[in-house]
Amino acid sequence: MVKITKQLSVFLENRPGALAKICSVLAEAGLNVLALSVHDTVDHAIVRLIVDQYIKALLLLEQQGLYILEQDVVLVSLDNRPGNLAGLAQKLARADVNIEYAYCTAIDRQEEGCLVLKTDAPERTLELLRDRPE
Repeated sequence: MVKITKQLSVFLENRPGALAKICSVLAEAGLNVLALSVHDTVDHAIVRLIVDQYIKALLLLEQQGLYILEQDVVLVSLDNRPGNLAGLAQKLARADVNIEYAYCTAIDRQEEGCLVLKTDAPERTLELLRDRPE
């Protein structure tokens, strides 16, 4: 599976309970968090989220007075084996597609992992990765 999806980047104060609050708001509305990444700075954190209903999530989080950005990201499932991520990154590099950031997860016994890619060319990334050998 390779697809373009929306990611929300939420800017929070870097303090105890800030992440719990937004997760609670989403949970109370019945929204499921599919991917999450938190990057800290001195005073703030950037929480990157992919949720099952991003427009509803965007509206709910904006009601909390939070600053939020939407980005197109490429969501990729890939076999959980050594070298697979390297091959994918090399393919994008050869096509001159820049990976601005990425995050992924899998546990050691999991057959597939999930990778979120923010690139400078999401449509081109999608095209390239749809044609990759498995």
